[in-house]
Amino acid sequence: MTQAPEEFRQAVAALQALQPRPEVSLEPIKAPQRLAPWAYALSCETTGPGEVEASGRLVLLHDPDGQETWDGVFRLVAYVRAGIDKELATDPFLPSVGWSWLTDALEATEAEFTALGGTVTETSSARFGEISGPSRTDDLELRASWTPLTPELGPHGDAFCQLMASYAGLPPVGVTMFGQRRTS
Repeated sequence: MTQAPEEFRQAVAALQALQPRPEVSLEPIKAPQRLAPWAYALSCETTGPGEVEASGRLVLLHDPDGQETWDGVFRLVAYVRAGIDKELATDPFLPSVGWSWLTDALEATEAEFTALGGTVTETSSARFGEISGPSRTDDLELRASWTPLTPELGPHGDAFCQLMASYAGLPPVGVTMFGQRRTS
């Protein structure tokens, strides 16, 4: 890391300084090696109401020479997966809602970016035979990437944490769901 470009070290420091809400857990993980000269990655886990689990990764890529498809020298790649109810899995608007959670989070944190793209996928799996676990599972997955305009990645990291909270079904910070009690 000491030989990494200053711009990359600054971007990594911004991600390491993130302080997500208590329900969201971030951990550094091994970053992919062949996508860019410099990379850093975080894994994320959170559990929302009704034990809805969401997991994800945020990967920072840096190429000091830039890459044409990135439209810059940095690229953030996000992957999020969460279990959903069977009823939600058939909602035709669910992919649009899943995508809006990302765009709304980027807007709310005032993250400056360009070249945003990605997919939202609904998956249903049925288990048969000797495979343990529930007989059916339904998931919602988001894969997205965008180019931050500066190495100040705090707003981007905050947006990723908000995205994770949305996928887990957590209410916005400061909002209490019915049936929850505040402790002091």
